Amino acid sequence: MRIFSCILFLLFSFSAFSQKKTLDHTVYDKWESIGERRISNDGKWAGYVKAVQEGDDELLITAVDGSRTVRIPRGYNLTFNSNSSYAVLLIKPLYADTRDARIKKKKPEDMPRDSLAIVNLSNGDIQKTGGVRSYKLPENAPGPLAYLMYKQSDSARKTPAETDEGAELRIDQSLNSVVYREVKNVTEYEWNENGKMMVLEGRRSPAVQGSVNAVIIYRALEDKLDTICRGGNDFGNFAIDSNAYQVAFTAERDSSRRSLQKFHKLWYWKNGMDSAVLIADKNSMGMKLGWTISENRDLMFSSNGSRLYFGTAPIKAARDTSIPDIDRVKLDIWHYNDERLQPQQLVELSSDEKRSYLAMFDLNWKKVVQLGDEKMKDVVITKKGDADQALGFTSDHHDSQWTGEVVHDVFAINVNTGRTRTVVKGIESLPQLSPKGNFISWYDTKKKHFFTWRDSITVNVSAAIPYKLYDEEHDTPNDPEPYSRGRWLRDDDGFIVQDRYDVWKLDPAGRSAPINITKGSGRKTHNKFSYFQPVNEDKEPENGSQVMLRSHHEDNKQMGLYMADLNGRSEPLKLFAGPFMLSAVQKAKNTNVLVYTKESFTQSPDLYLRGVDGVEKKITSVNPQQSNYNWGTVELFRWKAYNGKDATGMIFKPENFVEGKKYPMISYFYERLSDSLYKYRPPAPTRSNLDIMFFVSRGYIVFVPDIRYQKGYPGKGAYDYVVSGARAVVKKGWADSTRLGLQGQSWGGYQICYLITRTKLFAAAWAGAPVANMTSAYGGIRWGSGLNRQFQYEKTQSRIGATLWEKQNLYIENSPLFYVPRITTPLMIMANDEDDAVPWWQGIEMFTAMRRNGKKVWLLNYNGEKHGLLERKNKKDISVREQQFFDWLLKGEKPPRWISDGVPAVEKQNVNL
Repeated sequence: MRIFSCILFLLFSFSAFSQKKTLDHTVYDKWESIGERRISNDGKWAGYVKAVQEGDDELLITAVDGSRTVRIPRGYNLTFNSNSSYAVLLIKPLYADTRDARIKKKKPEDMPRDSLAIVNLSNGDIQKTGGVRSYKLPENAPGPLAYLMYKQSDSARKTPAETDEGAELRIDQSLNSVVYREVKNVTEYEWNENGKMMVLEGRRSPAVQGSVNAVIIYRALEDKLDTICRGGNDFGNFAIDSNAYQVAFTAERDSSRRSLQKFHKLWYWKNGMDSAVLIADKNSMGMKLGWTISENRDLMFSSNGSRLYFGTAPIKAARDTSIPDIDRVKLDIWHYNDERLQPQQLVELSSDEKRSYLAMFDLNWKKVVQLGDEKMKDVVITKKGDADQALGFTSDHHDSQWTGEVVHDVFAINVNTGRTRTVVKGIESLPQLSPKGNFISWYDTKKKHFFTWRDSITVNVSAAIPYKLYDEEHDTPNDPEPYSRGRWLRDDDGFIVQDRYDVWKLDPAGRSAPINITKGSGRKTHNKFSYFQPVNEDKEPENGSQVMLRSHHEDNKQMGLYMADLNGRSEPLKLFAGPFMLSAVQKAKNTNVLVYTKESFTQSPDLYLRGVDGVEKKITSVNPQQSNYNWGTVELFRWKAYNGKDATGMIFKPENFVEGKKYPMISYFYERLSDSLYKYRPPAPTRSNLDIMFFVSRGYIVFVPDIRYQKGYPGKGAYDYVVSGARAVVKKGWADSTRLGLQGQSWGGYQICYLITRTKLFAAAWAGAPVANMTSAYGGIRWGSGLNRQFQYEKTQSRIGATLWEKQNLYIENSPLFYVPRITTPLMIMANDEDDAVPWWQGIEMFTAMRRNGKKVWLLNYNGEKHGLLERKNKKDISVREQQFFDWLLKGEKPPRWISDGVPAVEKQNVNL
């Protein structure tokens, strides 16, 4: 009877497994993910968006105790009010309605519009209001709520952003959306943090004779509106101090809206004043000659209310309107003394035109103090703005085109006078200002230590740490980066850094020895500890408190969260750790409740909550349909590379893998990816990378080797690890040596082109956006940033370590183009004509060279696309073509016509699959 039962069980198990489906291209839209997520201040409510790849998302608000879940289709932009009694969010229109409107090319004002939803968390009631553009809740008050409506107008009228009129603002004191105060013709509005006051801009209404633009304050406690400024063209950058006692803003009140040159001014109001007064303009004492108040920087009051920080900028010459546009020359002039090349200047043109420089208005002494200028563009003040010292640094870009690094000179600035003192010159890392402004800190990439400066005294504060503080596995020709940039403690009481495994607290004055707050446990266990702060927190940790640490095990790649004593009195306390990846940790503001996502290769990222009792609760279970499909497994794979070093990679196998059967295998790689062992890889249309899960489900093995490089020989590094690893997998009996493929994007694409010139091992290769010729790519431009490409070859990813003129032989040796006659592997190239990282003619060079030499080669150019595909229709298209290509060469299936015959330009309109 027992034997019969076992046979029945095995038959049932086999039958259940055999019914599992293989992933195909129709499944993408079924796969969900956790998008936006929030936790209430009291830790009793969690909100999250269940997002689909294409279609309508759903927002869920769930009680942590399981008593209630509220579902809002298409909800997003969720906020819990400060006392966790209400939730406020926006609701998108139906995806189908928006898509239909786009197909019909409707005007922006005729597109479907968002709605507002207010959820009463005590009973689950939902109040909705249609046609809402935006809403704002004060950070530290349970209400009131303000929300801006869309203009109710016919299609001939423009949207609120394009009209002088603005739209209706509603102020809801009780968060019930039934009783509210209306304010007409509002364009901008801003609460102070405690919700006592709101400042808003009212635009003139052409329908009302004599109406003017105005700045209005709303006093929430009195439910009262007061106009504090009338007349003007451009109000903005509203600031309210923490006590709701003072208001400041910028305004241009003297010229017409169409004036070619405008001069903004700084306006100020405080309780007891009838109207705002002008406190600074281009003629004020302390303003630089030829400078004016900038409209392109937010204003900020210091926490004690005595200072107002704002922006200034040089007065720009008015545009010359004497030359008609038809006669205006369009020309870029490149000059050898330019700090940045013209392409970089053009990419950064918008930010350069809006650039402003920090200044301070002393509200006690009624004076302007200029803190930044055109040389010292970057000035950092403490978060509260009360410190008497600021940090300033210059940024020299002259050599960055070939070093990849920007060099900084660092200065201490007296906030009260604007005077500067030199701190350090010629450092590559960004400096930091301590929370109270007493210290300036930085990491020196040459000396490989952390330093602090105070009152002209510089101290090496990390010298006593006996371990390296920089990346010990660094393999590019530039200086290695530190394991951390450092984190200041509150009140300047310490500075946190880390070595490869452990975390240290440094005395910023250098008087006390460093404290290993992890007690060496990271080095003993090979757990890499790092200071960790939840994503929704920005406060510095307090000395002597418990801090959170993230762990990542160097050997098995498992992750976890720990708590550590900043005084190092005990080893870190493990909260949880295991075979998963951890991300998006949030902490409730008023209690020690955590919300986070965990994932693994077989477990979709789900939302978890850890209560004050330390008990973990799973909140979501997305993608239950996964159990219906042949999924897969992943494991670390170790072998000996051709350079004699131990190598590590990942092997992905089908869920129904049979030992002894030899599978087709695709090797996919970039540099080092094994730290992502527990990453979930949902089936999704690809930008040009390999959709690992899709191919594994369809009976492929996927091999992902880590690659380590030697300066000057990046191609050989790829060969040593990829080829040796592929052969090691074949030797295990898992892969068929006659059915091996390669797939990679960008740097991975380059390595594939190199590999097929050095080996005949692979039967198929797919290279996205590859560099084929380092000599022609060397002097090109990365159009997305405007940077010259030389730094990549000399100092960073390409790892040549010398100029083209110093080591021309290495540029040729590492360029696949010069060895094309050796190729036997069919190659598919993706090179898009708007690629903003790799010049797309690199793909053309490889294609034409292989074509000339009689090799099998194809090139896909997705018109208008950049380095990786962005449009979903193109992602879907390339996903199908990638499957067809590998199925043909690695599984023996019949190739489609586009592979066998191509598609002539005259049939381009029918290129869709």
